[in-house]
Amino acid sequence: MFKFPNIHIGKITVILAFFSWIFLLLVDSIRIFGEVNQMDVGVSPQLTHVLEIIFFILVYIFFNDNINKQQNNRFLNLIWRAASTGLVASAFFVASFLFREVLMADTKLAQDEQLKNFSYHVSFALTAVFLISTSLLWKNLILYQRTKSVVQQWQAFEIILLMSMFFMLFVEGSETKYGLTAGIVFIIIYSIILSINLKWIPYLTIREKWKSLLYLFIIIFSAIGLYFQLVDLTPIEELNLVNNLFLMGLFAFVIIYSTSSFLVTLFNLPTSSVFEQKLVEAINFQKLSQSIKPGEDEKRVLDILMDSCMSAAYVDAAWMELHTPENEIKVAHQRFISDQEREDLRATLRETDPFREYLDAGTPSNIEYIYGRINHEAFASVLIFQLKVHNKRIGNIFLVKEVKEGFNKEMIDIISTFVGQACISVENYRLLNEALKNERYKEELEIAKKVQQSLLPSQLHHNDCFEISGFSAAADEVGGDYYETFAYNEDQFALIIGDVSGKGTSAAFNMSQMKGVFHSLVQMNFPPKDFLVKANKALSNCLEKKSFITTTYYFLDTKTKTIHFARAGHCPTLYFQHKTGAGEFLKINGMGLGMVRGEQYEEFLEEGFISYEPGDIMLMYTDGIIEAKNEIGEEFGYERLKATLDQCNGSSAEGIKDMIIDAVYTFIGKQTIPDDDYSLMVVKFIR
Repeated sequence: MFKFPNIHIGKITVILAFFSWIFLLLVDSIRIFGEVNQMDVGVSPQLTHVLEIIFFILVYIFFNDNINKQQNNRFLNLIWRAASTGLVASAFFVASFLFREVLMADTKLAQDEQLKNFSYHVSFALTAVFLISTSLLWKNLILYQRTKSVVQQWQAFEIILLMSMFFMLFVEGSETKYGLTAGIVFIIIYSIILSINLKWIPYLTIREKWKSLLYLFIIIFSAIGLYFQLVDLTPIEELNLVNNLFLMGLFAFVIIYSTSSFLVTLFNLPTSSVFEQKLVEAINFQKLSQSIKPGEDEKRVLDILMDSCMSAAYVDAAWMELHTPENEIKVAHQRFISDQEREDLRATLRETDPFREYLDAGTPSNIEYIYGRINHEAFASVLIFQLKVHNKRIGNIFLVKEVKEGFNKEMIDIISTFVGQACISVENYRLLNEALKNERYKEELEIAKKVQQSLLPSQLHHNDCFEISGFSAAADEVGGDYYETFAYNEDQFALIIGDVSGKGTSAAFNMSQMKGVFHSLVQMNFPPKDFLVKANKALSNCLEKKSFITTTYYFLDTKTKTIHFARAGHCPTLYFQHKTGAGEFLKINGMGLGMVRGEQYEEFLEEGFISYEPGDIMLMYTDGIIEAKNEIGEEFGYERLKATLDQCNGSSAEGIKDMIIDAVYTFIGKQTIPDDDYSLMVVKFIR
């Protein structure tokens, strides 16, 4: 059977582009010969324009195919490819200038029109290659985390550029100047619109940002230099590429996007280290969460804890002490401090209030941590966190710095989260080993139940503008429902409710992953949609392929009386308006965390905004509430939930919560065993 040979687009387009350039050089050489000798050679200027268009299209096809086939399309690699192409084109310009103006300055060859024409056409080809390839490389950056609107904007831009190629064929005479000016202004405005798509810059490390600044400077410098080079080398006015709308449009786009990227990258430098630090904290918390595994040595958990705490607080030295069953002190980990320095510092702390009483192993303390200045020759401040398992202190972690007042609230908060998670891990390790010796299955469920209870908040943040009350009950010994709050300040709060797919211990452990991600990301104060995108990215690395988490994340501002929220596949929020006396479900689109594990996840999310009034009620719940079934298999449903809230809206948040839970249990009957977890949060706005 006859088989068609494989067509290599890249090789074919290179060959065709080369021949079109040769023909263009030949045609323009004939035209220049006629100009010099005042002869009519019969070559129309339109032929030059047609050959230029063919060359542009072939170069575009080649680079579009080449870039799409590249495996290493990392941001820095794309920018370097553009910069290196600009350097090659600029190098030819410098070499051509030195040859004509220095080596051949006093010879007739320097004034030869055909030599000048050859240099012009080589520069033209290199400039076109640089501009077209750079524009296509910029396309990859613009379409990073693409949305439908951005894709449509780029497609429209490509159509505009295609139309600009044919500008010289249809516009002649006095119309050329005005049409060219209008076209360039339009392309400049459109380039500015495209240049706001710079979502790739925050994902560069601080080192990569410095490199990208250098590369972008090279690109800008090369583009400006090549522009003036083409103007300087123009052999005759009819070949002046300043009148070529396509090339001038590419010059504008490349320079505008490069300049925009340069400035945004430059202004991002001061925050890069903070972003990287928060990312490290999220990774460390994930490591601590993943260390809750059967058979895992608690020494590894504490080792991760040491590294995480030191990284979060930028400490100069640290060590960890554990209390043995015989009430002795054992140094488990030690970093950047000698034994003698540690003993001297320990003695200093023993003689200094309030550290002396805090370090007494026999004295019970409800204080989680203590910090302050110390009088020591090497170190000036210390932070001590106690490690507690089963509400019993098992040791202390000491973090010391050479500067006074070396610890701030943000450092202490993240370290507190690390310590709490590590203690849960150690507690589960010890309980799990005990369960394996006795009743493995029964004890394992008990451990997971304790994990879940410790993960749910003991109190919910609020101010005097609203009341809040929460409830959670697992269908089995443990469950996967999760809710929590976070206070940014007196007026701004973050609220979250989630439901892990599955039941039992696996759901409870995935719930701990969610808590870790929440505590790491919430401190960065992302908008709800961005929060869910970054949570999806973090959880995609640790959730099993078949597991996912539905959640809704809210940002509440009592000063502006607004609620900004995004939903990731979770049950729609029920919102009761006091003004209308009726509730309605807030339905916005969103897909569960872990269901789409890639950059395109952002496309599946929407955001919602509400302005609340006093008396309004917001009810957040998990699907166990609406899917609760009675003895005949009938579900409680959305309408019963709505009707229940409409009836009890006059009560407090706590009262509303109790009435809804009573209504659910009354509906299913005392003899019916719940087949899913029940969780809800009620927020009632007072003023």
